[in-house]
Amino acid sequence: MRTDSLWAGFIYFLDILTFQSPKHDAVEQTAPLGNARLEEALPGPIFAPPSGDPEDKIVCNYTAMTGWTACSSKDDRGCWLRGPQGEYYGINTDYELKTPIGVTRQYYLEVSDEEGALDGVLNTGLKLFNKKYPGPWIQACWGDTLEITVKNKLKKQGTTVHWHGLRQLETTDMDGVNGVTQCPIAPEQSFTYKFRAQQYGSSWYHSHYSLQYGDGMLGPMTIHGPSSNPYDDAKAPILMTDWLHRSAFDIWSDSIHHGTSFRMDNILVNGKGLPPPNTPLESIRGTPERYSLVFEPKKRYLLRLINTSVDTAFIFAIDNHTMELVGADFVPIHANETDHVVVGIGQRYHVIVQAKDSAEYPAADGNYWLRTWPAKGCGRYRDAPSEKTGVIRYNSSSTSDPTTQNGTYSLKCRDQDYNTLRPVHKWKVGPPGNLAKNSYFEVGLDPTSGKPFYPEDKQLNRWNMFTDTMWLDFANPTLANINKSCPTWDKNFVVITENQKQDAWIYLLVSGTGIPRSGRFFPPAAHPIHLHGHDFAILEQSEKPYQIGVLNLNLDNPPRRDVALLPAEGYLVLAFKSDNPGAWLMHCHIAWHASGGLALQILENEAQIRLDEGRKRELKNTCDDWKLWVARKDVEFEQDDSGI
Repeated sequence: MRTDSLWAGFIYFLDILTFQSPKHDAVEQTAPLGNARLEEALPGPIFAPPSGDPEDKIVCNYTAMTGWTACSSKDDRGCWLRGPQGEYYGINTDYELKTPIGVTRQYYLEVSDEEGALDGVLNTGLKLFNKKYPGPWIQACWGDTLEITVKNKLKKQGTTVHWHGLRQLETTDMDGVNGVTQCPIAPEQSFTYKFRAQQYGSSWYHSHYSLQYGDGMLGPMTIHGPSSNPYDDAKAPILMTDWLHRSAFDIWSDSIHHGTSFRMDNILVNGKGLPPPNTPLESIRGTPERYSLVFEPKKRYLLRLINTSVDTAFIFAIDNHTMELVGADFVPIHANETDHVVVGIGQRYHVIVQAKDSAEYPAADGNYWLRTWPAKGCGRYRDAPSEKTGVIRYNSSSTSDPTTQNGTYSLKCRDQDYNTLRPVHKWKVGPPGNLAKNSYFEVGLDPTSGKPFYPEDKQLNRWNMFTDTMWLDFANPTLANINKSCPTWDKNFVVITENQKQDAWIYLLVSGTGIPRSGRFFPPAAHPIHLHGHDFAILEQSEKPYQIGVLNLNLDNPPRRDVALLPAEGYLVLAFKSDNPGAWLMHCHIAWHASGGLALQILENEAQIRLDEGRKRELKNTCDDWKLWVARKDVEFEQDDSGI
C-alpha cells in the first residue's frame, strides 16, 4: 500500500484545528518545598496503605517531604498527599510529570530450576523466583525507587526480568529485555535493576528471556497510590493464568521439529487449581485446591486483577456480584459498574467489589463461584478446563462448593468495552509527528529459513509485524550500539528509528490484514499488543479490516494503557508522546507469537539516550559475562526463537 498517504488526509483535517496542551490539575502542584519556615515543620508522613498483604509489610515513607501529610481515607481514596501550601498529589495529578519523593526499597530474586505439581500434575521443567509460584509480591509506594537484585541459578539458560508497564523514564537500560536493553544474566551471575515508580497501580514482573515466564518466572507488583473511587480494604493481587504440565521450551521445540500445535493444560489462580478433566487419579500429587478469598459483609474491597497467561484472554466474574472498574493497567479511570471484566494477556484491572449483606446470601454458607472463562478464540486447551477457578467465602470456616449460577455475558474474544475506560487525567492527542512509512504495521506470517533462524535448513512460517521477523542477538543488544557514527541495524532486529521533538505524537496503525506477498498470509487471530516505555492512547480499535482513508479517530481523552487487543482481522490505531528516549520493544504478548518473532523495536530519540559511565560498565560487564559463559566447552547454547 502507499504508506505516504496514510495520514495525509488526517493531517490536513488536524491542521484546521487548534491543539492545546493538556490541562493540568485544578489544584496547583509544586515540588515538595514551601516557604522558609518549613524547615521547622514536621517530616513528611509515614503510613500503611490498604495493601491486602496478610503480613502488613508495606509502609509508605515520605519523610523527605517536609510538612506534607497523608490524605487517603476510606471515603476518599483520590487524595494521596497534601502539602503545607495546599499542594496535592492524587488522582488528578499528571503522574508523567510529577512524582512524590519516596524511599528506596530493595528486593532480592533468585531464579532456579524447580519441579512442582501446582494443580496436582507434576511439571519437572519449572523455573521460579525464590522457589515460589507466583514469585514474591514486590510492593512500593508511589515515588519510591526500587533496587531489585536478580541472581541467576539456572543451569542452562541466561535470564532477564522485565517490569511490565513501568515507564522507565531515563532508565531504558533497566527495562529487562535481552537483546534490546541488555545481555542475558549468565548462570551464577547477578544484575541489579534500579528504577523509580512514577506510576501507581498493579502489574507483574516476568522473564523476557524466550519462553521462561511460561515455565513460571513471574510475580505480582503493586505500586500503592490513589484510586478514583473509595473502598474499605484491599486484597492481594489475583493472578490468573493458563498453565502447562511440560516446559514451554519442550513444547516449542516439538512445534519446530514435529509441527505440533500449542495447547495449554489448565487454569490457575494465584498458583492454585484442581487437576484438569480426565486426569488419572493415580497421577495426582498432593492435595490440589482452588483459590479462595474471604469477604466480610458490606465491606468494599479493591481487587487487583492480572492476566499472566501464555495464550489466554479471560472473562473474570464473581457470581451475583458486580464490580466498579477504577483502573486499567497503570491508568486510573472513571468508575463504572459491570458484572464481568475482559482481561487480556498482560492487562491489569483494579476493581472495587461491594460485599453483600448477610441477608442477601443465596445459600446458608454464603459461597460464590469466582470464574475465569477462557475467551472464545483467545486460548486453546487439550481438554476444556473448568472456569470455576476460585471461591468467594463469607464464612472462612466453610469448605463446601458454591451452588451459585453464572451471570449472562458474552465470552467473545475482545477487549473491555472501549467506552468504559475513560482516564481520570485527560489527554488531548495532537497530530502525528512521525512518517507514515514508520507507522503502518501488518501482522502476518512469512515463510522463513536460513540464518539467523533455527533450524537454518527448514522453512517455517514465522510471525512479523513490519519488514522482517524479529530474531535478536543476545550478545549484541541495541543499547550497546546507540549513538555510533553510522549505525547499521541488522534487519531482523526490526529497529524503527523515531527522532521527534519533545512531546510530539507518534502514531502507530497495526492491522490484522494486509496484502499477501511472496507467501505471506494473514491468519484470523487476535493479538494483545504491548508497548514498553509508554502508555499509549487507543485512538481507534476496530473489528473491521482496515481500509485506506477510513479512520474515525478519538483524540479527546481516549482510553490509554500499555496492552491493547488487535482484533482478529481488525486494526488498532495507537499514539504515544515522544517524551522517553530509549529502545522500546513492541510485541504480541502471546508467548508463542513473541517467540515466533512478532515484535519490533522503537528507537526513540537515540541522541538523547543517556547512560552514565557506571551504567555503561554494567551493560558491558553483563555482556562480557554472557559471552564467557556461552564460550565454555561444557555449555551447549542454541537460540531457537526470537529471544523474547
